[in-house]
Amino acid sequence: MPFRKLKNLFSRDIGNKPKEPISSTALLLTITICAFSAMYIFAMIVWGGGFLNPQQFLDIFNNNAYLIVISCGLTIVMIAAGIDISVGGVVALITMTCVIFLEDYSGSIAGSIFLALGIGLTIGLVQGFLVAYLKIQPFIVTLAGMFFAKGLTTIVSSVPRTVTNNTFLELKQFRVVVPGIGSYGKSGNFIPARIEPGVIIALIIVLAVWVMLKWTRFGRNLYAVGGSDQSALMLGINVKRTQFLSYVICGLFAGIGGYVYLLHTGAGNSANAYQAEIQAIASSIIGGTLLTGGVGSVIGTLFGVMSLKTFSNIVIASGLREPYWQSITTGLMLCFFILLQSVIIAYRKKKGVG
Repeated sequence: MPFRKLKNLFSRDIGNKPKEPISSTALLLTITICAFSAMYIFAMIVWGGGFLNPQQFLDIFNNNAYLIVISCGLTIVMIAAGIDISVGGVVALITMTCVIFLEDYSGSIAGSIFLALGIGLTIGLVQGFLVAYLKIQPFIVTLAGMFFAKGLTTIVSSVPRTVTNNTFLELKQFRVVVPGIGSYGKSGNFIPARIEPGVIIALIIVLAVWVMLKWTRFGRNLYAVGGSDQSALMLGINVKRTQFLSYVICGLFAGIGGYVYLLHTGAGNSANAYQAEIQAIASSIIGGTLLTGGVGSVIGTLFGVMSLKTFSNIVIASGLREPYWQSITTGLMLCFFILLQSVIIAYRKKKGVG
């Protein structure tokens, strides 16, 4: 075959092959990352100050490591077209229970960790069974779970409690130095940036969930069930088991998030993690996870948490320090991203792009 014909054949069969369109998950993830980057750069240009300090940037992680963890659980549930509004109450219950265990029963650190994981898993197992196998509406089940957890927290202790266990306090005060990142003090000495152990736990969970969603059969099943449970059944996917496991994992992450919260605050209080479930849902949506299921990314959720908290810092820097401004701006931000997602998904469906 002449070289020219061979070249034309190669160009027709391979070189001119149409490119695959970007998925909705990847598109929404890209939008979230770009929005966060633009927001933070804008804050650095307009306000400077703390926004230029690497430690303040890392403090977004330090102060919200627990929120990243429970948001990962919400992302898994929401991809499968579910919802869980009990996670904030579960976090409060775990912090109070672990404080009582450490203080009143002289419990060990390992024992308190197993207690936290046990509480989260138990609630996840019960809620998952009720939703997946008894077909009770997820909102009703998890609303009951939220009230149960909050009420039980008050029963465990009606007054705030603080951990005084020396071993726990050493763990709470431990910081990991980030090499090469920091700022110079007034005396000219270099102050390295530091992160809390909870941040490392949160990032490991983000990485683990990303791998699970991208590379495992269970991850693919979550997307299939969220997209259409009837189609998933026709493909031979065990829909009930997939939904059940999503709530079990969410409960486990609530347990981990509760202990990370305790490591950050060192106190138990019925008001702990107030509105955390709303912030976790908002972070997942801002990160590109659809309430209707089938679309979402845990990396987007991570940037969703960062976007939400950066926007809160911008509101404070603007002089609007009253708590109600935080709620108003969070609501506006959430509505904007829901509207943006709706427009994008509707347009892609009209164009026949998945």
